[in-house]
Amino acid sequence: MMHPEQLQKIIAEGLPCEHLQVVGDGHHFEALIVSAEFSGRNRVQRQQRVNEVLRLHFDSGDLHALSMKTQTPEEWSATSG
Repeated sequence: MMHPEQLQKIIAEGLPCEHLQVVGDGHHFEALIVSAEFSGRNRVQRQQRVNEVLRLHFDSGDLHALSMKTQTPEEWSATSG
């Protein structure tokens, strides 16, 4: 079973993040991922980029479900106050 901290570390190592928050129960996770790498990409392209980082973990069965919200630093700044 994967822990939220492990998943957060994997994402951070594979994608430069300005902000990253992962919560979950070991089976289902939710993540807020803020990265400049998302600039110019649509929602699907952003999620594909994150899935690319996590592909081995999905394929091995270590990771089952991830719901994610992806934002650029500008989008996050506008929504976080």
